[in-house]
Amino acid sequence: MTVVYYVTDGDDILVSTMAERGKAMAVERDPRVSLCVLDENWPVTYLQVYGTAVVERDEEQAADVLRQVIELMAGEPVPAERREQIATPPRHVHQMEDLDTLTHSTSTSMEW
Repeated sequence: MTVVYYVTDGDDILVSTMAERGKAMAVERDPRVSLCVLDENWPVTYLQVYGTAVVERDEEQAADVLRQVIELMAGEPVPAERREQIATPPRHVHQMEDLDTLTHSTSTSMEW
């Protein structure tokens, strides 16, 4: 299990990741997935979701999902002039200024 950022679109849960990451490779090997969504309030509760995943490679859709994730984290819209800074999934954005300090690299992945 790993931490992911997500948004919903109807009954779909859209997760932001990169094709080179283990999450995407695992989905391509076996599309059966589970997500554990933690509540941010105490006492901690959670929701576990099971489903079938698909890796979408549409760059425009990926950018839109990532924009939505950042807007949820920062609590404000991403200004049009800052959208080019959104290149990879962020570690976390508390406010729009955090985009200035994001690193855009992948970690090393181990073969399964």
